[in-house]
Amino acid sequence: MPITPQEALQRTIEHREIFHDEMLKIVRLIMSGELSPVMTAALITGLRVKKETIGEITAAAEVMREFSTKVHIADKKNLVDIVGTGGDGSHTFNISTCSMFVAAAAGAKVSKHGGRSVSSKSGSADVLESLGVNINLAPEAIARCVQEVGIGFMFAPNHHPAMKNVAPVRKELGVRTIFNILGPLTNPAGAPNILMGVFHPDLVGIQVRALQRLGTEHAMVVYGRDGMDEVSLGAATMVGELKDGQVSEYEIHPEDFGLPMASNRALKVETADQSRAMLMSVLDDQPGAARDIVVFNAGVALYAANVVGDIRAGIERAREAVASGAAKSRMERLVTLTKQLAA
Repeated sequence: MPITPQEALQRTIEHREIFHDEMLKIVRLIMSGELSPVMTAALITGLRVKKETIGEITAAAEVMREFSTKVHIADKKNLVDIVGTGGDGSHTFNISTCSMFVAAAAGAKVSKHGGRSVSSKSGSADVLESLGVNINLAPEAIARCVQEVGIGFMFAPNHHPAMKNVAPVRKELGVRTIFNILGPLTNPAGAPNILMGVFHPDLVGIQVRALQRLGTEHAMVVYGRDGMDEVSLGAATMVGELKDGQVSEYEIHPEDFGLPMASNRALKVETADQSRAMLMSVLDDQPGAARDIVVFNAGVALYAANVVGDIRAGIERAREAVASGAAKSRMERLVTLTKQLAA
């Protein structure tokens, strides 16, 4: 007998797992709008209180991928997503978005999946719009951006239309639910590699194992011990790495790579315009913590994308991409191409 939503809810109340096939069924009901808002709210809250298992998260991500509007990229060699769960409350400028330009200039192809701000003052979509990027391109146009510039931005609401069935419930609940951690697991271009920042230390081990089950090739899941969902300069960064099917967990430190430690206070912004200004200062190769943290994150992304064999080599490549102006040129080319394709 297939599980009913009421039985699934009872499981969460008893702190018992909803098994893979059962979870597929329940999440399909939620995503298709067949469950009432009350039942949806009860289930996603129950899962959160019980703590979602790796199996439940994996099944939910599979359904979200199933319902998504895909971007078809033929050559996925060195294709990487650089993404954060958001919600770390650190209010920093768009580090992962800036890292995307640097990584692309240094040899990766980036299919970045993002949205508007969650807890930050400026989400990836907000800052890209302020730079002049058209974020509402058709899937074919996004694939062309990846092919020609090495960067494609997929604005999450355009690729996950079924999420509209959950949006009012999530908004009214106002607390984190499983959907906060599913977005980064559901890259619409099927990027085989990923650098993912998470907002809680427990998620490092959970998300990297979910990615393992979802068939990711090379993943770096990171949490800065100062609370950042990025590779941090202010503290050690916890890493969950998936490579060759195996998971390893360890820590990295900026000083191991010759980068000075710096508090994330220097990286805080209030608006999308301030975020844009800080991002541009990095692309203009202005020394300081902003440039260092972008080079660090882009270096890890280049390693995740298998462009380089280790993080140190990635950081060197990232430094060169900024210093030569290649990263800034990628940003300008993306702006130009997205405007042409939207015309």
